[in-house]
Parts: sequence; structure tokens; C-alpha cells
Amino acid sequence: MAISKEEFNMISEILKEYSGIVVNPGKEYLIENRLNVLLAQNGCENYVQFYKKIKRDLALRSKFIDALTTNETLWFRDNSFFGGLTDVVIPQLLEHSKKQKVRIWSAASSTGQEPYSVAMLLDYVGRKNNIKFDINRFSILGTDISPTALQTAKQARYSKMTLSRGMRDEFLPRYFIKQVTTYEITPNIRNIVTFKPFNLKEHFDSLGKFDLILCRNVLIYFSDDFKRQIFTKMRNTLSKNGYLAIGASESPRGLTTEFKQVRIGQSVMYQAG
Repeated sequence: MAISKEEFNMISEILKEYSGIVVNPGKEYLIENRLNVLLAQNGCENYVQFYKKIKRDLALRSKFIDALTTNETLWFRDNSFFGGLTDVVIPQLLEHSKKQKVRIWSAASSTGQEPYSVAMLLDYVGRKNNIKFDINRFSILGTDISPTALQTAKQARYSKMTLSRGMRDEFLPRYFIKQVTTYEITPNIRNIVTFKPFNLKEHFDSLGKFDLILCRNVLIYFSDDFKRQIFTKMRNTLSKNGYLAIGASESPRGLTTEFKQVRIGQSVMYQAG
């Protein structure tokens, strides 16, 4: 079903209102490809009818946002970033865990690859460097706006095709159990990672403080005003000396002065300024 200019404006505005995601003109094909099935399933003859249903139906609204959410992800995404984690940040967190529990937040965890990658790396770096640590003193929270993505993450089972997208060879036998057609993450890694639905438009207070926040390749989908709000809320959610990691193409420059840039190996992270 083709979408008119007026309908596109209505749909893009309500998407921005409820999720913060910005879809610019020229992406009409994206709306049509991802929403036409939902329109048919809900008996809508046009996008105006669909818009009206979204306004009053919370369940349909969730499906609407889910359909337009980009869940592009892979294991150990961005070698320079994970190199910085391996060499600098994780050894610091392992030492910190001897004094108190360490909390990590993957703020757009999609189907789970990012938080599970970090969990595996915690164990791997600790063992490789002969650091005495208790993996259970770490808590990793993965949140996402997409219930479909979170369902996959919670199952912690992945196909061989999915694992081919970035999984390190030496990690597969160490952190996965081969099933009939899938690979399941081992309990010691799975047990320190939890998932919950969360919209970045919500207040962050209920989440508590974190020593490391990963919000990578997410801000590019938002308006500058919404980015400013997120930076402020994340500043208040970081523990003292905690790190914020965003995507390589993302920056707080021109949006906020609440963070200072920190060079970590070949990557850049941010701390409260």
C-alpha cells in the first residue's frame, strides 16, 4: 500500500513522539515495507486509519515501533572499541569488582550480541591476565525498545549464521554449548546478563547507576533535542569515573558540555566532565 506525503508525515511524527526515532522524507519505502503487513492484519485500508488505531491501542503501538526499529548488530562490533575495552576498561572494572559490584548497561541491546560479548570478554580478560575475580560480581543489563529483539536475547540461542557475524573462533567452544541446530550461551555468562524492555524517552532513575554505559550506534536515529536529553540522563546515570561509549560516528560535541572525551587505545569514550 502506497503512503501519501500527508500520511508519511503523520506516521513519522507519531514514531518520533513515542520512540524518539526520526524517519526523514525519502524513506517512504521503509514505512511501506515494514508496516503494510500490520495494516492488513488490523483491517486498516489506509495509514490514517492505522494512525488512529496506534493512538488508542498500546499493544499495536508497541508492534508499530517494533516494526520500525533497526536491529542491526553483530558480535564484538568495532574492533577498535573492543580493543580499548580489552586493554584498558575491563582490567579496571575487574579490579573495581574486588571492592564492590560492577554494573554495565547496554542501552540498545537488540538481540543480545553486545551485552553477551562484553560478558564473555570480562571472563576472558580476567583469566588471560590471571586476575582473581568473581564473575557474579558483575551485572549487565540489556535494554531495547523492541520486544521481538529482546525475546531472542533472552533465549541466548543463536544460529551458526548469526555466530558467523563477528564471533571469535576461540570464544565459540568456551562460551557456547552446541545444540541440535543452534548454539546456546553457557550459564556462567548468561547468568550475569538480564534483559528488559526500555524506551530511552523514559526516566532513567529506576535503572540506578552504572560503571559502563554502552549506547552505540543509536543516537544517529534521534533528533538533536532528544540527543541532548539522553546525554543529560546518562550523565546522571554514570557512576563516578564511569565510562560512556557511543558509536564512532556519534559525538556529544555541539550538544552538551557534560562529558569529556577520553582516549582509550584506538577508540574514544566519555566521562562526566
